[in-house]
Amino acid sequence: MSGRVVVITGASGGIGAAVARRLGAEGASVVLAARRREELEAVAAESGASALAVPTDVTVRAQVEALRDAAVERFGRVDVWINNAGRGITRPALEVTDEDLDEMMTINVRSALYGMQAIVPHFVERGSGHLINVSSFLGRVPIATQRSAYNAAKAALNALTANLRVDLADAHPGIHVSLVMPGVVLTEFAANARGGPIAGGPPPGPMKPQTAEEVAEVIAGVIAAPRADVYTNPVSPEMARRYYDDVEAFEAQVRAARAAVPR
Repeated sequence: MSGRVVVITGASGGIGAAVARRLGAEGASVVLAARRREELEAVAAESGASALAVPTDVTVRAQVEALRDAAVERFGRVDVWINNAGRGITRPALEVTDEDLDEMMTINVRSALYGMQAIVPHFVERGSGHLINVSSFLGRVPIATQRSAYNAAKAALNALTANLRVDLADAHPGIHVSLVMPGVVLTEFAANARGGPIAGGPPPGPMKPQTAEEVAEVIAGVIAAPRADVYTNPVSPEMARRYYDDVEAFEAQVRAARAAVPR
């Protein structure tokens, strides 16, 4: 990890901050982006002597491009770009408003697309680079129904990531594109969801919450040994397999588990 230049969005807290601290401790030069200046600068102070905080609204294309330029100006290049910024929602599908859907798509998809379009030409010019999009298990197995539009946005991000990887694979084999899908993670994400936290906490099931540091460890591993598609929670692959083997049976089990929880 030593010597690599890594840009991380959504780095003022949660997974992004944990990744910044982890990579900075291993000798990477990290460039941190988020809207909250004070929190961002605090994370930068904990992420190595070369860490650079760049307050950025990733929903504005020009600011994402300015983030890339700031990283290149300071360090001469970018080796890894991690699109981590995102926000959840607590709203069943039939209650989702236009504003809800617009915000979910803007924060979770459009911001990542801006990052992809900003950094990939730089990677192409250099002949190497690694793009990592942080999605969610719910983008593949949308079982938390209150997350509705968030699940949909992450599914869109999954598709864009796969499309880009296929487009680049033959002509630019030195560029890696990875999708990382955390499950339940112990951060402020749920509390900051549009509509507030889910009543009663996460849905019942075998997926135990992870810490942001555990997810950061997985992401560090993906940087060290690039892979296309990564779940961070050990039970996620089997849950996904069961879901796609028999969607109706899987959903019935989810409903039964929810019904058994005292309310």
